[in-house]
Amino acid sequence: MKVLITGSSRGIGLACVKKYIDMGHEVIGLDINGSDYSNPSYTHLIADITGKLPDISDIEVLINNAGIQDGPNVIETNLKATIAVTEKYAFQDKIHSVLFMASSSASNGAEFPEYAASKGGVVTYMKNTALRLAKYGATSNSISAGGVYTPLNAHIIDDPELMQQCLDETLLKRWAEAEEIAEFSYFLTNVNISMTGQDLLIDNGEQLKSNFIW
Repeated sequence: MKVLITGSSRGIGLACVKKYIDMGHEVIGLDINGSDYSNPSYTHLIADITGKLPDISDIEVLINNAGIQDGPNVIETNLKATIAVTEKYAFQDKIHSVLFMASSSASNGAEFPEYAASKGGVVTYMKNTALRLAKYGATSNSISAGGVYTPLNAHIIDDPELMQQCLDETLLKRWAEAEEIAEFSYFLTNVNISMTGQDLLIDNGEQLKSNFIW
């Protein structure tokens, strides 16, 4: 299949690029930064999703991964630009599936206010997308990850005390690897044909953790 992945230079996006390449697909990466990854089946395009988007036809799998955590343009980048990407590439006869990288913040409101709001909006827009993609026989789902080992979280990962505090907030005392999220992504977009309009929480039990006192 012809796969488009935004935010493909590092972290979850790069892990997805490698997974889909390994599975034999043609992958196009879209990122504001360049990429050190090279493969005959991979094309890397440098573009800002908040600006003019390149013309790419017949996308079969779209993974909306690009986003930022804080700053003045969080909602514009995480929500408005994600909508723009989806509207440009998803609604056409070749589309098979769309996946959105949301966040556990979308359901528990944690982290930065505008980040949580933007990801909540992504989940709602994912459901709207599912409604409109149904006529193509295509699915639309999202992944809400908790802690993931990516360069974006280096300030925590590199601080043993902070990292331990984060791990203690999970039931399984761990974070997910980017490659694990890529495996879930591949299942949702290329194996799954019946689940649509759903948000998958992958947080090692962080939201479920509680201390029951009687």
